[in-house]
Amino acid sequence: MMDTRNLGRLSGVVGLVVALAGCSKDEPKTEAAPAKSASAAPAASAPVATATPSVTASAPPAPSGPIHECPKGSSGDATFAKPCEAKGTARMMEVAWTGKTDEKGPQFRVKNNGTAVILYGKIAVYFYDKAGKQLEVKDATNPSKPAPYHQCSGNMFGGVMKGGEKAVLWFSCVKKEHVPEGTAAIEAEFPMVGFADATEKKSEYYWKNADLTPDARPKGGIKK
Repeated sequence: MMDTRNLGRLSGVVGLVVALAGCSKDEPKTEAAPAKSASAAPAASAPVATATPSVTASAPPAPSGPIHECPKGSSGDATFAKPCEAKGTARMMEVAWTGKTDEKGPQFRVKNNGTAVILYGKIAVYFYDKAGKQLEVKDATNPSKPAPYHQCSGNMFGGVMKGGEKAVLWFSCVKKEHVPEGTAAIEAEFPMVGFADATEKKSEYYWKNADLTPDARPKGGIKK
């Protein structure tokens, strides 16, 4: 028969072993916690991404100011939106009706007054009756409201106009149907032109004189 004291010691040893076994089972759980915090570390580095906007913010500003030297007597950025602006009677191109109108429309004589090659043009065409009264024209963009003159724009010279070059032209955007009934005289102006680049395929810079095209314009227009 086993001594009760030895039995108590044995029970104590067994309890200690069980306790130790219980601790060894808990250790992976307690070690797992740092593992999770370690995996969360990349999330803590997320603020580094906030440096990206600073890169954008430090990008150099878009260039501003003139993109080309303006023709004498004008000033501006020389862009299409902000062309070289002139005043008064300054003209880059002369344009005059030949007195002939056929199925293609009115015929015009044009001349490049400058030395630079012109590719783009914006034309304003005025119509007058026998008494010299300015006639209104139909506005394609607003048929219910007449316009004081007909205007259109584009690379309209069948190529380019060299410096000093003269030509006789019909413009595809100035048709016979645009001529009001009762027209006895036609006059026109080029209030805006675009100067060709080296390829002569696109415009590099622009010039404008809005003074040439008032809504109410007497026959003969603004004189030189």
